Amino acid sequence: MEKFEKLHGIAAPMPLVNIDTDMIIPKVFLKSIQRTGFGKNLFDEMRYNRDGTEIEDFVLNKPQYRDAEILIAGDNFGCGSSREHAPWAIADFGIKCIVSTSFADIFFNNCFKNGILPVVLPQEQVDILMKDAEKGANARMTVDLEAQEITTSDGEVISFEVDAFKKHCLLEGLDDIGLTMEKSASIDAFEAKAAAERPWA
Repeated sequence: MEKFEKLHGIAAPMPLVNIDTDMIIPKVFLKSIQRTGFGKNLFDEMRYNRDGTEIEDFVLNKPQYRDAEILIAGDNFGCGSSREHAPWAIADFGIKCIVSTSFADIFFNNCFKNGILPVVLPQEQVDILMKDAEKGANARMTVDLEAQEITTSDGEVISFEVDAFKKHCLLEGLDDIGLTMEKSASIDAFEAKAAAERPWA
């Protein structure tokens, strides 16, 4: 998993509330257990017409937001079913940070496991970031995980809280497999000892 340290990028405003995981990646696309290839179908029903053409008014189809790496979202983002494909699609599109007033618990935790930083802030601070994001591609924000700060294009700094363990995992690029591999020497030693003590096993 790629390390998350400091991100300086375009923020897309998406003030809709209760965006659920089926809106993020519709169930019809859940045909693979690979983590890649889902980005093209992110928000599929909001991004495309039935004939496959783009809906021009959808924020991520607008030229200024096509390369967005930050999403400023409405309340209760990621609700609905617990499909892990939702953060896979978000990451595959290129979004690395989502800011909202609240997230569904399972989605929130799945974000960290897939290299995405979900940031919870009070409504008044989300409003500040939403307004800044509405300025377009020239209004780039900076998300500094180490300092736990988001800096707007105008230089306003907003602090955020993050669990220390989850922060460590993102900074070091550690998913569940990576965390296990950190203990590989201890695991190997345990297995060698167990084999010597119980050769019949």
